[in-house]
Amino acid sequence: MNLKQLEAFVRVSETKNFSTAAKQLYLTQPTVSAHIASLERELNTCLLVRNTKGVALSESGKELYAYAEQMLELEQKIRERFGLSGRQSGSVLRIAASTIPSQYLLPDIMAKFRREYPEEQLKLFETDSGGVVEMILAHRADVGFTGTVLERGNCTYLPFYQDELVALAPSTEKFRQRRGTDVASWILEEPVILREEGSGTRKEALRLLGQMGIDMTALDVAAVMENQETIKRSVASGMGISILSRLAAREEIDSGKLLAFPLGETGGKRNINLVYDAGYPSLPAADKFIKTVKQMYRRL
Repeated sequence: MNLKQLEAFVRVSETKNFSTAAKQLYLTQPTVSAHIASLERELNTCLLVRNTKGVALSESGKELYAYAEQMLELEQKIRERFGLSGRQSGSVLRIAASTIPSQYLLPDIMAKFRREYPEEQLKLFETDSGGVVEMILAHRADVGFTGTVLERGNCTYLPFYQDELVALAPSTEKFRQRRGTDVASWILEEPVILREEGSGTRKEALRLLGQMGIDMTALDVAAVMENQETIKRSVASGMGISILSRLAAREEIDSGKLLAFPLGETGGKRNINLVYDAGYPSLPAADKFIKTVKQMYRRL
């Protein structure tokens, strides 16, 4: 097999259409079909399942796609590093980020980066902190942003922003009377809405509650949700309390729609981290992006 065959396979996998893939690769459709057929013969397996809606990856195809994508990315990194790329528009920098940095910090960072390096392209993936680390280790993302540190593989974490987690409650007389009180004195009396497994916010929230002496098994968990907007609306409607980033609830707190209670003596502080695989070759664009973050957040 060769890289041209793998490139054709990856492009068909992503577009789910032979004709579209051929146009993007500046090849004829029969040539693309021949590349795929040659791969299937060499590997002695069916890679693509043809149907009336287009094509879909078989189980073997899904496995090959993960490897092929990495090989093509590595080829591009080699070309970029040694100035062999014929591309006119720069590289594509893949960024994986958990919810808080993706929605509240990255827009400004990406805007500054594009002003300084307009030839570079950015591709953003939003997932939870666990997903970010998995993408970095699988080399499906060049840099990542997480709200917690997960000790996996060879990831390097650079804290650059200090966030604050707060307990959010509806703006009712009951909770207004609790202002100034210790959250630990009443949190077990209330239903709690948690973020999903893998969320950095959830991991840090449970860590902070543990430091406050709260028995996790004693929490009355009303629901587990992924979407922060849904969580905030559920809290405002009286379904329960939750622990989220102050950044995510700033508008609701400022408007008085939600009440924010500090967590423990540390005030719920946690770091937002820039993460990358230091043991893997990086694109020049990744180095530029890290430099931009360092410039914007000097404490790094």
